[in-house]
Amino acid sequence: MRRLLRLGLALLPILGVLAGGVWALWLRPLALPVAAAEDEVPLEVYGIGTVEARVRSAVGLEVAGTLTELFADHGERVPQGAVLARLDTRQQDARVAEAKAAVGQARAARARAEATILKAHSLLDKRRQAAGRRQQLLAKGSVSVEVAEDSAADLRVAEAELTVAQSDLAVADAALADSEARLRYESARLDRYTLTAPFDALVIARHKELGAAVNPGEPLFTLIAPDSVWALVHIDEASAGGLAEGQVATVRLRSLPGGTFRARVARIELESDRVTEERKVYLKCEVCPSRVYLAEQVEATIAVGRLQRAVLVPQMAIDRFDGRSGTVWTIEDGLLARRALSFGRRMLDGRLEVTGGLPDGAQPVVAAASGLREGRRADPLGAPP
Repeated sequence: MRRLLRLGLALLPILGVLAGGVWALWLRPLALPVAAAEDEVPLEVYGIGTVEARVRSAVGLEVAGTLTELFADHGERVPQGAVLARLDTRQQDARVAEAKAAVGQARAARARAEATILKAHSLLDKRRQAAGRRQQLLAKGSVSVEVAEDSAADLRVAEAELTVAQSDLAVADAALADSEARLRYESARLDRYTLTAPFDALVIARHKELGAAVNPGEPLFTLIAPDSVWALVHIDEASAGGLAEGQVATVRLRSLPGGTFRARVARIELESDRVTEERKVYLKCEVCPSRVYLAEQVEATIAVGRLQRAVLVPQMAIDRFDGRSGTVWTIEDGLLARRALSFGRRMLDGRLEVTGGLPDGAQPVVAAASGLREGRRADPLGAPP
């Protein structure tokens, strides 16, 4: 008996420890963090992209030649119409001078044709008067028929000479028009030897230097319109349903990680990327950085709406989640239970909106813990940050 008594006394601490362990593992109420309903929950979507320019042009000349003058360089702002570059124009200047000389010759020829017409008119008037007098004298018998006929023939010759002079004037007019058109063409071609800015621009790159031979259409400068700079971000289609033009966005540049810039949605492309399944969204900044760099990486969050009241559960607390529904531990009347819940929108922090299956008064557990079983007592704690 004493041995049994001593054995029992020796086992009492062990039994006590076992009982404590059973209590701790199976009977002690668990203190678990739960999700509480939140008011005015902001809905945001996230995207990454690059800085781009809506108006971007690679400008060059329409003619071939050698660069003799350059008036702009990388990083400079140029107003519309400012001269950017000029080619060697000596040959074209000679063509313009030749065309001007041809115009002068054509004008002189026209003036001569006009003078010839005046002379023909005067001669015609003289011959007409002489022929009239001869006819009167013939009627009186003062001159012979032969003299009267000679005078009538001279009148017909004067009329023909006037017709020829008028034709010569028409030819001179045509020659003058042709020479003037040639002058306009050569002058317009001379203008093509000078490159001007098509709009108020920022020079992104200069591709040629003095003395370089250029071909027609070869880019000399890359220009952008400074007020057309915006951010192109890519949004996952699964999150893009609430996007609309005019929504407020917050943009972060990779080179300025500590700063944020307010922007708005300016354009949403009507065609998504078939490979990445992303939607292209353009953001126009309201408060812009002092200097931007094209193709720099940006991050953006766009406010697409608000939930007036919602219960949010992190995805890590959802078992067998299929994108729409899953199983979650809940505390109901102080006891643990398992509930199949349906979910809606996803927050940027990974939490999901509970849209159905949650009874009144039930509180979803938002963190994993050991010892969870249905019917066990549990005390709710506030949700972790």
